[in-house]
Amino acid sequence: MGQMIRQIGPNTTRYYWYPGDKKEWLRALVAVTAGGAVLGLAYVFTHSWLTSTVLGLSAAAGVAGFNFGRRDLAAADAIDARTPRRAVFTAASRASWRGFAEGGAIGLAALIIVHLPATGVFADWLLPLVPGVAFGLARQASLLAVRLSHSSDKATEFVGPEATRRLDPDATRRLDPDATEPVS
Repeated sequence: MGQMIRQIGPNTTRYYWYPGDKKEWLRALVAVTAGGAVLGLAYVFTHSWLTSTVLGLSAAAGVAGFNFGRRDLAAADAIDARTPRRAVFTAASRASWRGFAEGGAIGLAALIIVHLPATGVFADWLLPLVPGVAFGLARQASLLAVRLSHSSDKATEFVGPEATRRLDPDATRRLDPDATEPVS
């Protein structure tokens, strides 16, 4: 839940609540803007509503899929074995809502493409699948990108300093504190 605070007077503050986070709304606006820009540019170059609509919806679905994938992974990372049941239920209900929104958006994109004036097997059966494929590939790419960007801890932090001495090839030769040459 997001909140905007507006100072109306010296003693009056008004709070506005809106669903979601401001960052997520801005990311959704970027997705819609990217889709609209691609649609407009594609129509200028091709003069085909079918081509421009498929490309525009695919671009919007790709950006939205990347954002949804990042959100899904962040929500899944927040749950561990010690998370209370109520928090797990809340996270599961939000995940189901996100899944419903994702499926609904892709279904709407497919319906828009199907109802364009072009007909044929390609226009009616194959092209409506393109935004869904773009969404899915972008979502998986974001999951992979976020997982690969996590830095892992060094192995020495888990096993301790004594284990690193045993792994060191020079550890078999110890230095005599009084001598400068290693003693076997």
